Amino acid sequence: MRQIKTQKGNSPRLGPKRRSTLREMVKCCPDVDQQALRQNEMRKEDQNTDNIIEMRVGTVEQLFHTLDPYPIRDKDLDREVEDYIVGWARELPRNRPFRIIVHFPGDQGQTRLAQELPEAFSRYFAGRAGAIQGDLNELFRVGRRSLAIGVTILIACLFSAHFAAGYLIEAPFRRLVEESFLILGWVANWRPLEIFLYDWWPLARRRDLYTRLSTAIVERKQSIPGSTEFAR
Repeated sequence: MRQIKTQKGNSPRLGPKRRSTLREMVKCCPDVDQQALRQNEMRKEDQNTDNIIEMRVGTVEQLFHTLDPYPIRDKDLDREVEDYIVGWARELPRNRPFRIIVHFPGDQGQTRLAQELPEAFSRYFAGRAGAIQGDLNELFRVGRRSLAIGVTILIACLFSAHFAAGYLIEAPFRRLVEESFLILGWVANWRPLEIFLYDWWPLARRRDLYTRLSTAIVERKQSIPGSTEFAR
């Protein structure tokens, strides 16, 4: 297929047949450009749509751990509430911001405690992200120590295998001892390799998810009494 060469900053020139074909397409289908523009606008709107997570509670206190004595803005979320939010957040697209909508009956959403929900949610998820980052740092610290120990054992096993191969005369036993030292050396490095190759990924993804949730917009809405649908 022949390529059209262009200069930097200029668009490729179309031949006369190509230009005539485009004119015929626009003349025969005047709504082609409008359809393309409409599809482009729909894509932009889809990209700008927030990930909406909705829930309904009776009171503000239902959202937080009942045994936590701290004020609302410093309380821990209830385990079921956290699992619900995180479970939905995992299923939603990663390239959109989150919007958490909490539905309250009556005027429960207008109370002073309800007005502190955005700050409480932000602090809690930011704190969870920081805790997971600490776990990740500790995992890498253990991985570095395990790697240092594993490499030391591997070097010692290589020297031992070489020493055994030089002093053992019988071939079957010499091969067995040599292979045993090599296997022991590589097994000693199994744990650090597992840490640096696989174990840190889930923690990093969970940390990023909580970081995104800490920046979520929290809204309060009044639910319709006796209705199974959320109030819009």
